[in-house]
Amino acid sequence: MKKKEIEPFFATLQAANPEPETELEYTTPFELLAAVLLSAQATDVGVNKATRKLFPVANTPQAILDLGIEGLEGYIKTIGLYRSKAKHLVEACRMLVDKHGGEVPRTRAELEALPGVGRKTANVVLNVAFGEPTMAVDTHIFRVGNRTGLAPGKTPLEVEQKLMKRVPPEFRLHAHHWLILHGRYVCVARKPMCWKCAVAPYCDYKPKTPAP
Repeated sequence: MKKKEIEPFFATLQAANPEPETELEYTTPFELLAAVLLSAQATDVGVNKATRKLFPVANTPQAILDLGIEGLEGYIKTIGLYRSKAKHLVEACRMLVDKHGGEVPRTRAELEALPGVGRKTANVVLNVAFGEPTMAVDTHIFRVGNRTGLAPGKTPLEVEQKLMKRVPPEFRLHAHHWLILHGRYVCVARKPMCWKCAVAPYCDYKPKTPAP
């Protein structure tokens, strides 16, 4: 994707969805952190089903600690890798209570120090909860970045760094949401829906998939 095509690419996505939001359900920074931690290799739909039951009972670090690992597992056992996620979430809650007064920290280093929280999770929390212009590169963004030529890279970090360089500042806050939603619903993994893609004119992918 040529530099001159990036601005219209994002302007088109923005026009279709001016205020994109995460599809994870949350009301506080901690609920968001917990939901993102649970969402690794799981769908947002599956995570929301579990957290709709969990959060009314326990939606603070202390309340999760009070549930304990086994109690937490009962609420999240429908999510893949639930045992390791329960362990990580309880350990993260312990650290939040002991080191941060039960509050979610606002720096990448402090977030990434929490068990089960990697760079992508930290980027989601910084962006969605605290309004930082970060790029949380998941499988959808990795695919869209490479397939369109917007931000080609061999690793998620490489794609993230390219996006931070190439996305115009006015689009950075919402860029990762637009790219995730685009990858989830239009630029899908097996057969991208080029025939109904609003940004196809700016995309390097060839040959474009014809309408079925």
